[in-house]
Amino acid sequence: MNIASGSAPAFAVESSASIWQQRIVAAHIEEHLAEAIPLHALAKLADLSPYYFCRAFKQSFGIPPHRYHVNRRIERAKALLAERESSVTDVALEIGFSETSSFSAAFRHATGTTPTEYRRTLA
Repeated sequence: MNIASGSAPAFAVESSASIWQQRIVAAHIEEHLAEAIPLHALAKLADLSPYYFCRAFKQSFGIPPHRYHVNRRIERAKALLAERESSVTDVALEIGFSETSSFSAAFRHATGTTPTEYRRTLA
C-alpha cells in the first residue's frame, strides 16, 4: 500500500505488483500449494518478465516468490496438523513433500519446531 496516498501500490512507480497481479499470483499459489510452481509460470500470470516479476513480487509481499510459496505450504501444514486426522507423513504428502524428513526439516526451519512437537503443543 502506498503509505503517502493510502492507495494500492502503483506498479510502474513503486516497482511492486498491481492489485490484480497480486491477487492472481497469490490465488494460483494457493490453488497449487502441493506442486512445484516455476517462476516463469507465475511471471506469465502477472504478464511480467521473470526478473521484473521477482522484484515486483518481493516489493509487494516482502519476500521472494519461493519463500512465499514455502510459507503458505507450512501454514497449510499447521492447519492439517491441528485437525489430527492425518499423520505427519500424510500431511507432508498432501502439501507436496515426497519425504517426511524433508517436510520436517522445512517445517522446523520455518517454525523452530518439528511437526510432531507442534502438534503436541496444540493438545
